[in-house]
Amino acid sequence: MADSKGSRARTATAKRQRLTAAAARVVHQQGVERTTIADIARAADVPVGNVYYYFKTKDDLVAAALSEHAHGLETLTTRLDRLPDPRQRLIGLVEAWVGERELAARYGCPTGTLAAELGKRGEGGLDEEAGKVIRLLLDWAGRQFRQLGLPDPDGLALTLVSAYQGMSLLANALREPGVMTREGRRLTDWLDSLPDLRD
Repeated sequence: MADSKGSRARTATAKRQRLTAAAARVVHQQGVERTTIADIARAADVPVGNVYYYFKTKDDLVAAALSEHAHGLETLTTRLDRLPDPRQRLIGLVEAWVGERELAARYGCPTGTLAAELGKRGEGGLDEEAGKVIRLLLDWAGRQFRQLGLPDPDGLALTLVSAYQGMSLLANALREPGVMTREGRRLTDWLDSLPDLRD
């Protein structure tokens, strides 16, 4: 009895995770307004009726997609935090962005495009949730610049993340992944040129 209960719980958790991952992927590809619950259910290979057991509304699924983006960012930054040098962590971040150039050229930045779309709604608070994911990135980058002893670390983080959003937008608008490669190289050169002012 306990085994079958545990098995059901694991199945439910796996199904919820599939729906969350599918929501993040489909909303990124299609946008919030064009995406239906049926689209997400199909991508997750879950019957549409079952979706409502986990998520009551499409906005709940969009919130789950934002959580998935935050989790992906935390996974990346945790991996980068294993590097001993903050400059190498920042360069690793840029390299990760460039590694997603095909996706960016096709759909833009997952969080940035979602934040822009949700910001136009002006209701429901999901625009603020998208901003929180971007804030996670800004805070992490600011810590790296701070560890280098640089003045205005938060301003430098804003410059870096703004450059990423810009290159993602242009790569998408032009459907040209090479924009990410070229601008990523410029960002890496910029990061290499910054002084190390640690004591």
